[in-house]
Amino acid sequence: MEGGGVKEQLGFDFGVEQPQRLTKVSPARLSTFDDCPRRYRLAYLDRPTPQRTGPWAHSTLGAVVHNALRALFDLPVAKRTPQRAIALVAEHWKDAGFADDDQAARYRARAKGWVAEYVEDNDVSDDPVGLERWVSAPVSTTGGRPTMIIEGRADRIDQRGGELVIVDYKTGRRAPDEHEARASQALAMYAVAATRTLRMPCTKVELHHLPSGTIAAAEHTPETLKRHLERAEETAGDLRLAADTLDAGGDGDALFPARPDRRCAWCDFRPSCVAGQQAAPAAQPWDLLAP
Repeated sequence: MEGGGVKEQLGFDFGVEQPQRLTKVSPARLSTFDDCPRRYRLAYLDRPTPQRTGPWAHSTLGAVVHNALRALFDLPVAKRTPQRAIALVAEHWKDAGFADDDQAARYRARAKGWVAEYVEDNDVSDDPVGLERWVSAPVSTTGGRPTMIIEGRADRIDQRGGELVIVDYKTGRRAPDEHEARASQALAMYAVAATRTLRMPCTKVELHHLPSGTIAAAEHTPETLKRHLERAEETAGDLRLAADTLDAGGDGDALFPARPDRRCAWCDFRPSCVAGQQAAPAAQPWDLLAP
């Protein structure tokens, strides 16, 4: 399909002429700034990087499952079996963040069960067009010159019926629903960026929740994608202004204020943020694991 056809289907103008300066934004950067500007500064601007907490067990668990599934889809179709998926969890397993060996063993067994059931219950015979694929696109929400570059790494990109589908794996406590799939700014940005990078239309996004075996799917329209991009553009403008003012000698604490709440208990930068330390007691590294 020609690039013009893709643009017409999705209703976006990716632009030809580049402005002198484009802000690069990823879903992670935007969500971090929206949640807590102070955390954004600590993570992306302050150098050397301030002290962080140690690893979190729920993050370790999620990374293991993601890595096992990525490795599974790298195999020939005949080898994508439940038994091989279980073995890949064992190969990629790490104990970082767990309370002790017994707790780590329990969740390792859970992860093995999740991936085995995933392979049994879903068609894994098609080769994805992208695994941990980096996608990017200069975009404009007004039809003029691009104002930012959106970029990020999608867990999996499938091709179904001549269109791309963004697949994101989830291992959290609660199964997401269709509303969450549609409301996910990250998935919307991946869809737009995949359209540009792979030159095929992409409007469908899916959240695959391994613990429950459910799939939450949503179909975007040009209007819903544009709303996500407009919100991203607004946040990108705010963070660019704050960063530029900081570079010019502005007050970092005033430009990037903390937003203390209960999530400060498990913030990676809690050791370097007095406001966060005062907002909530520190969580244990395994507290966010599903019971």
